[in-house]
Amino acid sequence: MKQKNLFKLLTISFLLFLPLSLVAQTIKGKVTDASGEAIPFINVVVKGTTNGTTTNDTGEFTITVKQLPVKLTFSSIGYTTKTIDVTNASFLNVTILEGGESLNEIVVTGSRTPVRSNTKSPLPIDIVSAKDLVSTGQTTFDKALQFKIPSFNTVQTPVNDATSLLDPYEIRNMGPSRTLILINGKRKNLSALLYTQTSPGRGETGSDISGIPVDAIKTVEVLRDGASAQYGSDAIAGVINIILKDNPDGGSATLRTGLTSAGDGEMFGVSVNNGTTIGEDKGFVNYTVDFSKTSLANRPGTVDAAGEAADFGASLADVQEFLRRRPDAGNINGSPETAAAKFLVNGQYNLSKESNLYFNAAFINKKVNSFANYRTPYWRTVTAFPYLADFFPGNHPTNAGGYDGYVPTFEGDLNDYNATVGFKSVINDWNIDASFTTGGNSQTYKVNNSHNRNVVYSPSTWVDANGNGVVDTGEITEGAELYRANSKKSFDPGGTRFSHNVGNIDISKILSDDLSFAFGTEFRYETFEVVEGELASYDGGGADSFAGNSPENSGVFTRYNFGGYASLNWNPTENLTLDGTIRSENYSDFGNAFVWKASGAYTINDKYTLRTSLSTGFRAPTLHQIYTQKAQYSFVPGQGIQVGGLVNNVSSQAGLLGIPKLKEETSTNFTLGFGGKVNRNLSFTVDYYSINVEDRIVLSTEIGASAAGNTALDQILTSNNLSDLSFFVNALDTKTSGLDVVLTYDKLAVGNGTLGFNLSGNYTIQNERDGAVKNPAIVAAAGQSVVNATQEALFFTSRPQTKWILGTTYDLGKWGLSLNNTYFGKTTFKQQGMSSDLRTEFTPKIVTDLGINFNATDKLTLALNINNLFNILPEWSFKAENAAGTALLADPAQVKNQSNLITFNQRYSQMTYDGYHFSQLGTMFNLSLNYQF
Repeated sequence: MKQKNLFKLLTISFLLFLPLSLVAQTIKGKVTDASGEAIPFINVVVKGTTNGTTTNDTGEFTITVKQLPVKLTFSSIGYTTKTIDVTNASFLNVTILEGGESLNEIVVTGSRTPVRSNTKSPLPIDIVSAKDLVSTGQTTFDKALQFKIPSFNTVQTPVNDATSLLDPYEIRNMGPSRTLILINGKRKNLSALLYTQTSPGRGETGSDISGIPVDAIKTVEVLRDGASAQYGSDAIAGVINIILKDNPDGGSATLRTGLTSAGDGEMFGVSVNNGTTIGEDKGFVNYTVDFSKTSLANRPGTVDAAGEAADFGASLADVQEFLRRRPDAGNINGSPETAAAKFLVNGQYNLSKESNLYFNAAFINKKVNSFANYRTPYWRTVTAFPYLADFFPGNHPTNAGGYDGYVPTFEGDLNDYNATVGFKSVINDWNIDASFTTGGNSQTYKVNNSHNRNVVYSPSTWVDANGNGVVDTGEITEGAELYRANSKKSFDPGGTRFSHNVGNIDISKILSDDLSFAFGTEFRYETFEVVEGELASYDGGGADSFAGNSPENSGVFTRYNFGGYASLNWNPTENLTLDGTIRSENYSDFGNAFVWKASGAYTINDKYTLRTSLSTGFRAPTLHQIYTQKAQYSFVPGQGIQVGGLVNNVSSQAGLLGIPKLKEETSTNFTLGFGGKVNRNLSFTVDYYSINVEDRIVLSTEIGASAAGNTALDQILTSNNLSDLSFFVNALDTKTSGLDVVLTYDKLAVGNGTLGFNLSGNYTIQNERDGAVKNPAIVAAAGQSVVNATQEALFFTSRPQTKWILGTTYDLGKWGLSLNNTYFGKTTFKQQGMSSDLRTEFTPKIVTDLGINFNATDKLTLALNINNLFNILPEWSFKAENAAGTALLADPAQVKNQSNLITFNQRYSQMTYDGYHFSQLGTMFNLSLNYQF
C-alpha cells in the first residue's frame, strides 16, 4: 500500500510540474579561450539555481531563463570559473582562461604552505561537490560518502543500542580513530561514543559526521594520505575536510520523502539553506536548517527452535509454541527510528581588503529509538522471576498473567556542537590566521520496558521513584511515591560526554616565486565525562539489556596537548614541487611525539604528474580508551546474552592484572602515484599506498576464567559477577597497503545531451598483523590472547577487500539521469564460538542506484532516487579452512549448528552478529523537491 502511495505521489508530482516549464528569455553565446579557440563542454549555469547547459562542439550554448537580468557562471575542470552579468538577450562572447581547478589541485587539505600557482598536488585528494553528494540519494552525509569514495566504508552495526546513534566509518580499512575530520580546515570534536560491540570499529571512536547537513556543504576534500605532520593526532589513514557553503545568495528549500520497498523506514525531511550579505560587500552569512525523521525498518530472521531450546535449556515444545506465534522471536533489528534537527551557520566579515573575521557554528540534536533482543518467556522465565507476570502481562496460553516475554527499548539522545571564530590578515606579505575552535558531543540513554533482575523481590523491600535506598515499610507515609524494588521498568543509565577547546595560529609567506614557508602552533584541551546512571540502572548488575554507569566507573577526565609545526614548499624547477613538514607535540598524559613528512610531484608535458610522499605519524590514545570502565551486555555463542566487564587501564583491577598504561600509536606512510589529464574530457590517477602502524591500540577480546580458577583474573571476575573482562592495550603492529584508482571521462556529446563516466576503485593488497600479539603476562599465563581470530577479522577483513564505483550521467535539456554501480568485494569474518575450521565470507555484490532529475523551471527541481534498484541483499556462506572444515560442511546438522552460533539462532540471519558489508534494507525510494530562492 505504501509503495502504491509513493508511486501515486511520483506520478502526480511529474504531472504537476511538467507544465511549469515556461519559456521567458533565451540567451545564446559562444565560449573561447585566450587564443580564440572554441571550448566545448563548458558548464553554463544560472548562478544560484540548477538551471544550466553545456557548450557544444563549436563552443556555443543556448539557455532559457525566466527573466533578466541574471548572472551566468562558466566553469570546467582545467579552466578558471567566470561569472558575468547578463542584462539583455544579445549574443554573448565569453573568454575564459586555463587554470582554476585542476585534476589534483590543492584547495585546503594536504599542505600548510600557500599555493603560488595552479600546480599539481604531490598528494592524492578526492574533491566531492555538493551536487555529487545529493545525487547519491542518501539521507546522511556519511552514507553519501560511502557511494562516492571507494576507500571510505561505513555500515549500520547489527546491534542497535548505543551504536545506533553513530555508525563507525573508516578510510582504507584503518578504523574510525585514524581518520581526522576538519570543518573549514579546523579540527572537529570526537564523538562521546566508544564502540564496544563485537563488530567493525570495535574499540574505536571518531567524529560524528552523520549529523552534518548535506545542504550546508560546498565541497568535501578527502586526503588519502597520512597527515600527522600537518594536523597532529588521528590523521594516520587520511583527512576529510568539509568545506561549508559561503554563497550570500542563491539559497534553496528542499522537501524530502521516501521509504523502503518493504514499505517501512518512511523518511520525511525539510531543509533550508540561504545566505545574505553584510553591508556593502562587507561579508556574508550562510545558514542551513534541517529537520528529518526516519521510521523503523525491521529485518529480523526466522528463529530456529532447536537452537533456542539448546541455548536456554527450555522445552522444545514451549519454544515451538512461542515461535509459531512469533517466528522472529519478537526481535527488532535493522534501521532504528531516528529524528534529527540540524543547525549550521558560516560567515565572514571583511575588516579591510587584507583582513577579515570568519566564523562557523553547528548544533545537531539526534534522537534514536531502538530495541534490545526480545526476552522470550523461556529465556526470562516466570519460574526464575515470578514478578514478571505482573510486570509484563501478555497473551501466553499457560503462563501466569499471560506473561509472554518483553523487549527492552534503548532510547538515545545525542547533542553535537562545534564552533570556530578566527582572524585572517596579510601583514607585510605574511599570511596570518588565528582561530579558536570549541566542540562537544554528549550522548545520554534511557532504557524502558525492562527490569533489574538481580534485585531480589521482597514484599517488604521498597525504593523511591529513582531506585535510591531501601525503606522499611513501617516508614511509609500516605502519598509517598514508593515502589516495590522490582517494579521499576524505566532506567536512566547515564551516558558519556566529550568536548575540546582548540587554539591555532598559522603563519605563512611566499618568499619567492619558487619558495614558500609556513609555521604554526596548536593548543588543545580535552574533557571526557562518564555520566553516572541512577542506582537501579547499575545496582546488582543493572537494568536488563543495558547496565548503567556506576559511581566508581563515572567521572570527569581531562588532558591537554601543545604542538607546533614548520613547513617548506620549494619548486627547484618549473615542473618539480617539493614539500617538507615537521611537527612536535607534547601530551600531558603520555609525553612527546615528533613526526615529519616529505612529498614531491613532477609534471610531465603539463599533462601528467608523478607524485610521492613519505611520512611518519602518530595517534594518541583517546580519553575514552584510557578511562572507560563498565559492565557490557554481549552475545556469547551458545549462551545468549551475558554480562562482561570493560576494565580501564588506570584502575586498581588493571594494576592487579598487570595491564600496561596506553601509549601512542606510531606509523610510517608511503605513497606513489601517477595522474594525468589526457585531454579536456579524460583524466586519471593511480596511487599506491603503504601504512605500517606500531603499537596499535585495540580493545581486547573477552578474557574468561583461567583453568586454575584461583588467579587475580578469576578473583576479579567472581567479585564483580562477570563472565569475562576486556581492556585496551597496545597489542599489535600492522601492515596495510593497496591501490586507489580514479578514471573520469566527462562531457561526451551523445545526441542532444552530454554523457559522463567516472570509474573509481580501491583494492587492498595487504591488511594484516605484523609479528606476534603483545599479550600482558597474566593473559599469556592463562593460555589466552587479547587478540583472537574474531578480532583479527574485524580489524583486517570486515570491510570489502576491494570496492569500485562506476558512475554514469546523462544530461538532456531539463532532464538529468545518473546510474551508479557500486561493487562491494568480499568481506571475511571469524565469529566467536564458530569452529576454527571455518570462516564466513560475504559474497561480492553490485548495488545499482538510479537518479532522475527534472528541472521544471529555473527554480524548481524534482528528483527521484531509487537506491539499490535491484533489491540486492548481503549474502554470506561458510568456507572451509582445512579438511576438517570441509568434512563439517558436508554435515547439514553441523552447518545448522554453526549458523545458529553466529546469528543468535537466526535472529541475525542476514548479516550475522558481527556485521556485513552494505545495507540490508534493500531497495529504497527517495523523492525530493528543491526550490531555489
